[in-house]
Amino acid sequence: MPDAAADPTHGVPTPAPADRPPRAPARRRAGHTTGFWFVAVAFSVLMAFGTAPTPLWPLYEARDHFGATTVTVAYASMVVGAAAAFLGLGHLSDRLGRRRVIVPALLVGLVASVVLIVWQDLPGLIAGRILNGVGLGLMASTATTYLHDLHDEARPDRTGSVLPGIVATAANLGGLASGPLVAGAAAEWLPVPLVTAQAIFTLAMAVCLVLVLCTPETVDRELPAAGPPTRFVLRPGSRRAFGAAGALGASAFAILGLISSLGASVLHGTLHTDSHLVVGLAAFLMFGSAAAAQLVLGRLPLHRLLTVGAVGFPVGLVLCAVSLYYPVLWLYLVAVSLSGAGSGLLFKGGLERAGSVAEPASRAGVLAVFFVVAYLGMGLPSVLFSIALRHFTVQTAMIGFATVLSCGAVVSVAVALRDRTPGAGELPDRSARLS
Repeated sequence: MPDAAADPTHGVPTPAPADRPPRAPARRRAGHTTGFWFVAVAFSVLMAFGTAPTPLWPLYEARDHFGATTVTVAYASMVVGAAAAFLGLGHLSDRLGRRRVIVPALLVGLVASVVLIVWQDLPGLIAGRILNGVGLGLMASTATTYLHDLHDEARPDRTGSVLPGIVATAANLGGLASGPLVAGAAAEWLPVPLVTAQAIFTLAMAVCLVLVLCTPETVDRELPAAGPPTRFVLRPGSRRAFGAAGALGASAFAILGLISSLGASVLHGTLHTDSHLVVGLAAFLMFGSAAAAQLVLGRLPLHRLLTVGAVGFPVGLVLCAVSLYYPVLWLYLVAVSLSGAGSGLLFKGGLERAGSVAEPASRAGVLAVFFVVAYLGMGLPSVLFSIALRHFTVQTAMIGFATVLSCGAVVSVAVALRDRTPGAGELPDRSARLS
């Protein structure tokens, strides 16, 4: 996901015009304004498609006869696809154009939804989730930059406006939040929910594809490129700071991944809630709180942002564990909301830190690595948690999970705040390369 303006949470300053790829001449200002909103809608819909299975996992378990570990593997397969897209394809929009990457992202999403509808077996589920991840990675690595480009073309007098960042944050995390709620409602009230939910998103992505095809391109391939990409280059002495930023991203995404994959099992098995809508509501509150925290507190200085996140995140995790010992639905919903808000702030702080230690010309590559680390945090801990459930109760496993993540987050915050990055005018001539 990424270029200073390409991060989905927009904590990194927009790169200077000299660092951007050449743009196509602005021919239709009204088209750029309308296209801005078309892209925002498409961004939101594809992200929603990624989290939609959250309330549906028990139905997949019953259909294909597998358990919690397989659920987390199926969930994590999306992470594999997203990581591949981030590292291998995420930089292509600088060369090929924004729309020329967003359109394939939606097409891959459509193929994924068709696979999930017609291939009703575990291999089909995993294949569909991998394709889902590829589409999500392509979209997330490009959409925010596209929004900034379109806004700048439509309103050149307002270059540097915060509007594109706010809209992209709302589209990204708002989409992640709305996916489980839509799928949960479909599972609660509509027939054949595993097909119906996918059909809803298939139709929505098809409409978005038409909208994006009508959106102007902002990168002109006929103009000479700004120069060969220099990927994965850090400022000197910044390896430890980047490692801390990656750890923050992984910790923040770990709780989001756990609730997205195993939240339905926890609610059904421990809190004795059979409502698919309630499962979707829990995920909605978690992702929605992450978005709200970023939008409300996102302008705090980095040290305050990370400090608030380092307090709210562990408190939310502790409440999650308490809500399993004393199963009360409202307490669980409060807990996931608080942990979601804390994770949103930690992720934004980690993203800002990763962007600040990247050499300007390689910001996209450095942030691509950051997002891969964060997405691995979304998948791997959930798999380990499901394996732990074979040997421990869900309450004991959650205590261990909360302890490890809380300690990791606090230590990462301390390291990220201790290591200072030199100012732009103080950079040495040499660069430290990621190995």
